[in-house]
Amino acid sequence: MATMLSQLTGGMVVSIEIFLLTLLFSLPLGLVVAFGRMSKNGIIKGIVKIYIAIMRGTPLMLQLIVVYFAPFYVFGIKISQSYRFVAVIIAFSINYAAYFAEIYRAGIESIPIGQYEAAKVLGYSRVQTFFKIIFPQVVKRILPPVTNETITLVKDTSLAFVIAVAEMFTIAKQIAAKQASVSALMVAGLFYFIFNYVVAFAMEALEKKLSYYR
Repeated sequence: MATMLSQLTGGMVVSIEIFLLTLLFSLPLGLVVAFGRMSKNGIIKGIVKIYIAIMRGTPLMLQLIVVYFAPFYVFGIKISQSYRFVAVIIAFSINYAAYFAEIYRAGIESIPIGQYEAAKVLGYSRVQTFFKIIFPQVVKRILPPVTNETITLVKDTSLAFVIAVAEMFTIAKQIAAKQASVSALMVAGLFYFIFNYVVAFAMEALEKKLSYYR
């Protein structure tokens, strides 16, 4: 039992690392993509729309495989063992950035145009207007959909097994097969449930803190 828990703990650490690093990179990247999606430049807007369509229209599992094997098959670069984890973070980040970009865009476009005009009258620059007036309101409005995507991310970390990254669920399956017991899978399931509960609780607390109607 102690050995099983030790192995699962190692997998849990990997799952948490994938989760945190994906959020660290995908949240700001999503904002950049959202700006591109709303760009007045037709070429930039078109490229970003295609990127979002591909990321949202193809399985994350396929994107993991492409990101991992592309350096070798496209550029002839030898793939190292350490690249597996890097490939997971890249694939997860560009995938979730596409989803977060659409959430950001919806939030930004929901702000009345009058607020932009009022800020201009007050002498604010476009950058000041966005970060001091618009973005704080956007954050309040997009927290519920961002929470949903974040909870999905917790479960999606198990897809790292596709390129042999040993996260929590992969190790649980290996232990279950070796011991012919589902106890490891039940522990893994409990981990995902608790992890999701903590994430949902934290996001709900943040949403209440930012609410206008406390």
